[in-house]
This record gives sequence, structure tokens and C-alpha cells, in this order.
Amino acid sequence: MVANTLGGSQLRGKIRPSRTYAAGRVCQRNSCSTKLSIYNRREHCNIHAPIKFPRVRGRIVPEV
Repeated sequence: MVANTLGGSQLRGKIRPSRTYAAGRVCQRNSCSTKLSIYNRREHCNIHAPIKFPRVRGRIVPEV
């Protein structure tokens, strides 16, 4: 019996580490004391982050 398998090669090169930001940052909202992750580049926590809609080509995005 012959197995139909696909072989691959190992990835070469260096793996770039994730970008990090200052530790101990807090959400910019006055009433929020949520500590931000060192991997979060924003100034707000997920709850208080401003809403951003992606740019979708060829489609009309309904206004809120």
C-alpha cells in the first residue's frame, strides 16, 4: 500500500520576537484601572477602545 503524503521543509532563518511595550501601563479612561498587556499597543483597554471599522472594498458599511 502506497501512502499519498506530502513532505515539507523546515523553516529557515531567525524568528522575530513579538513587539512589546512598557510594563505597568493603565487604561487612559479616568474611571478605569485596567492594566494593559505589554503586547497591547493601544492606550485603552479592550472595553474602552474606540470603535474602528475595517475598510471593506466593494461593500457599503451601514452607518451607526
